[in-house]
Amino acid sequence: MGVRSIFDVPDVRAEFEKAGINTHFIPFIWKYVIKNPNCEWDEIPDLPSAAYSLLRSKFKTFTSSVDSVINSNDGVTTKLLVKLQNGAFVEAVIMRYDTRLGKYGGKPRPGGPRSTLCISSQVGCKMGCKFCATGSMGFKNNLSSGEIVEQLVHASCLSQIRNVVFMGMGEPLNNYSAVVEAVRAMSGVPFQLSPKRITVSTVGIIHAINKLHKDLPGLNLAVSLHAPVQDVRCQIMPAARAFPLVKLMDALQVYQKNSKQKIFIEYIMLDGVNDEEHHAHQLGKLLETFDVVVNLIPFNPIGSLSQFRTSSEEKVLTFQKILRGVNNIRTTVRKQMGQDISGACGQLVVNSLDEKPKNSGVTDIEDLVSRR
Repeated sequence: MGVRSIFDVPDVRAEFEKAGINTHFIPFIWKYVIKNPNCEWDEIPDLPSAAYSLLRSKFKTFTSSVDSVINSNDGVTTKLLVKLQNGAFVEAVIMRYDTRLGKYGGKPRPGGPRSTLCISSQVGCKMGCKFCATGSMGFKNNLSSGEIVEQLVHASCLSQIRNVVFMGMGEPLNNYSAVVEAVRAMSGVPFQLSPKRITVSTVGIIHAINKLHKDLPGLNLAVSLHAPVQDVRCQIMPAARAFPLVKLMDALQVYQKNSKQKIFIEYIMLDGVNDEEHHAHQLGKLLETFDVVVNLIPFNPIGSLSQFRTSSEEKVLTFQKILRGVNNIRTTVRKQMGQDISGACGQLVVNSLDEKPKNSGVTDIEDLVSRR
């Protein structure tokens, strides 16, 4: 595996405990490294002497590096290409919003500028969703908890991050332990992100959903549903065969009962596949007993890989109107951001472990949590 990241939570904690060093020094070390990313271990003040030799022999301040930074023309989206220790690349995307835009309940919205970071949890993905370029590259490897946290550290050098969404490369719940450790690190000192400001998205890994609330209470769960019936879901999401819709909805009922939290439903709009009026009625029926927010996502073509077309704006709005009007389900349409830097949903693909992404991007995720 090579030298480990200081942000690899379980490894750092285990090594400190093994050496008899108090683990309360770990957040202090993180804070110093975040503020001084080019520091040497000896520059960190007030550590026990044993800590310095341990850090020098076992850990690096960073095992990843920012290879490039690309800003959208409108300045609201920034894409980071991050090179990992094994030579692979992942991307993270910063999306900037102003909560004061528009009105809420007829009154100006409170708040102000904020940034959401979309993070990757794997290189590639096993799920093989046909509308997503990441799935076309297959699965390469899991990220360590440190490599996940380092994306937040890199992004924090460019913008103050208020929300994190695990909606970049990979299926987060297929890298369960590392994601759980990373979220725990992000919600602790020195990052101190509230779990309510962290969202994990999944295609529906049932056994992981069953333990998620216990391991990460307060976390937001988003489910990539994308179809209201099993056969359509299997057509566009081959992994859905392993997670039947009936069993998935049963697991979500239990999750919601235990967590008492909204569940966010992601639904990509594919012309003639899942965007007809009867699909909207089926989806409304499927979700009628849940407390959910549905996020309709305009499909972004992925070049020669794409076999789908984008739904018309009229279809998207009709779909939204049915869910809102007939089923009284809060339904939003995802705002597209960063298209000029290929930062749109489903377009991220890395062609090999040592090759940078070509015409790639990461999901332009709305900060759904703060739009409740």
